[in-house]
Formats: sequence, structure tokens, C-alpha cells
Amino acid sequence: MAYDRFVAICRPLHYGTLLGSRACVKMAAAAWGSGFLCAVLHTANTFSLPLCRSNMLGQFFCQMPQILKLSCTGSYLRKSGAIVVTACLGFGCYIFIVVSYVQIFRAVLRIPSEQGRHKAFSMCLPHLAVVSLFVSTVIFAQLKPLSISQPSLDLLLAVLYSVVPPTVNPLIYSFRNEELKNARRRLIQWVYCQQQ
Repeated sequence: MAYDRFVAICRPLHYGTLLGSRACVKMAAAAWGSGFLCAVLHTANTFSLPLCRSNMLGQFFCQMPQILKLSCTGSYLRKSGAIVVTACLGFGCYIFIVVSYVQIFRAVLRIPSEQGRHKAFSMCLPHLAVVSLFVSTVIFAQLKPLSISQPSLDLLLAVLYSVVPPTVNPLIYSFRNEELKNARRRLIQWVYCQQQ
């Protein structure tokens, strides 16, 4: 999405050639491939662990740090290896997104009209906010010290990075739709009239 915004704002005349079907297939394959690699790494790591404690997790889904707590062997190297590979893939994607947005913001700040700058920023900032929420909560959840590890904090962080971004994405992007803006205005006016 960051690259799509970058091409739309910084290279609008080349949009059709830069983001053709071949480029979209390559980007989708890279995203799916890196996701599959992380999933295989974590799954293989999980199935190779000898578990000796209770099989009850304090989560609503199996999360790697929670499963590592159930292991009876020292899992420092396993956890470190999985985190390093996942962090490299995730950090590479995040750097790509940040570089794209730096280029976008440089181009947007050169737009002479206030309305044009506002429209460009309103397209980019929601995506950057959702990505930053996801990345920051994942990093904190995976790298927080064990001394502050509490089941309620772990659950809150898991919900923040696994449920909130996919839920918020459609809401944020639908607010730019004119029909939804008008419906929201009518709803606010109706609520305001009902209160008086």
C-alpha cells in the first residue's frame, strides 16, 4: 500500500507501468512468501519443543512467547533465532514503508495548494498510523523483559496487534468515501436533534 501511494503521488504518470499486473503479482508473492517463511519457522520451532508444563495458555490463540513458557528446555536460542529472522523480514518491510512515506511527504510538501496537500496527507497518514500501531505493539510484545510479563498485558498486546489493525483498516479507509461521509453527517445531525 505504501508503494501504491508513493507511485500515485510521486510518479502519477507512470502509475500504469510501475504498478501493472506483473508488479502486483511480485509484491503479493513477496508478502505471501515472507509470511509463509515466518509461519513455517514458528511452526517448526513450536513442534520441536518438548513441553513439560500444563498445556493451558493464557491467550485465545497460540502465540510463540506463550508456548515457549511451557517448554521444559532452555529455549533462548530458539526464541532468539525465530525473533531475528522475523525481525529482519519485518524490519525490511517497515524500512521500505518508511522510505516510501518519506518520499511521499517530500513530494506532498512541494504541492502548492493547501487542498492538494490535505488530500495527499489524508490518504497516507491513516495507513502509516495503522502500520506503526501494528509494528510497535509487535516489537514491544516480543522484546519486552520477562520481569514485566503479565498475562493481562500479554493478552492486551496480542489483541492490539492481531485484532485492532485489521478491524480499524476498513473503518479508516471508508471515511474517505463521500457516501459514508454524508451518512456520518446525517447520523451526527440526527443524534444532535434527538438530544435537543
